[in-house]
Amino acid sequence: MFYQSDDFTPVSPDEFHNISMLLAREYRLLDEERFDDWLAMLHPEIHYWMPGMENRRRENPLEHGFFDSQHMALFDDAMRDLKRRVARFQQPSAWAENPATRNVHIVAGIEAFRGATAGEYVVYSTFQSIRSRGLDEEYVFSGRRYDTWADMDGQLKLKKRLILMPNATLNCKNINTFI
Repeated sequence: MFYQSDDFTPVSPDEFHNISMLLAREYRLLDEERFDDWLAMLHPEIHYWMPGMENRRRENPLEHGFFDSQHMALFDDAMRDLKRRVARFQQPSAWAENPATRNVHIVAGIEAFRGATAGEYVVYSTFQSIRSRGLDEEYVFSGRRYDTWADMDGQLKLKKRLILMPNATLNCKNINTFI
């Protein structure tokens, strides 16, 4: 799932524009809590993964540098898991979301390539997610995303997402968000 951009061909300017608009739309849907519309952007075989970061000395690296696919993950979700999380957000009894969290997502540093399979795109981006709740709770998450978007009946659907945040420890009460 961890791709190197050297392996792929960059997309055309028109494809890049469309992919950039798709990422912006995805974040707008999340910020507006339009979770059902966001779920509709996902491929049925989605793998939404955010491994935990490990502090390692350079002489003792992990397979992918700072994370290991066999170790802890903050998210390791398929479609069923994501639907459950959305259903929980939508319940009035979800105490961790009452009052609701206010989110602002920012996407930048977008690179887009044709994938190994026809109709697939490998997209790298950086993000910032700002979460505010109550009067004084604010958390800012930043990181990188490695996505695979696949054409499904003429629409691009998110098939894989690897989320990497540089923090080995997250200083927040919860991570009730999608990134």
